[in-house]
Amino acid sequence: MINYLHPELPPISLRMCDVDRLRNIAEAASEKYPQTCDFLAREIERAEILPDARLLPGLVAMESDVTFRDDISGQERSVTLVYPEAANVDAGKISILTPIGAALIGLSVGQTIEFQTPAGGWRSLTVLKVK
Repeated sequence: MINYLHPELPPISLRMCDVDRLRNIAEAASEKYPQTCDFLAREIERAEILPDARLLPGLVAMESDVTFRDDISGQERSVTLVYPEAANVDAGKISILTPIGAALIGLSVGQTIEFQTPAGGWRSLTVLKVK
């Protein structure tokens, strides 16, 4: 059973080359997507920043192909995490400015994150595979 009263955030890591661009995107879109941008900004601030050469296998970074499980429905989904201008839901390319995109960034295979959606509900995702 999932406990939503005190969701603990797993440790995350981001590539140095992505951090400034992600900060700029979160700031620029904050009026249009305030809750998601706030969540993304908090994720950036709490992340361990890795030198680009130290990218760990299994880490969700920008342009990663990610398979994750929705822990509520049990449904698995494979997506590519992209910057907003490359987003195309029909092609499986989800923007970092979506709640799922902001939640997945920086996670590693096997990690689970619980987060509140802009509508007020809770989601729980577990990363199964990263390419």
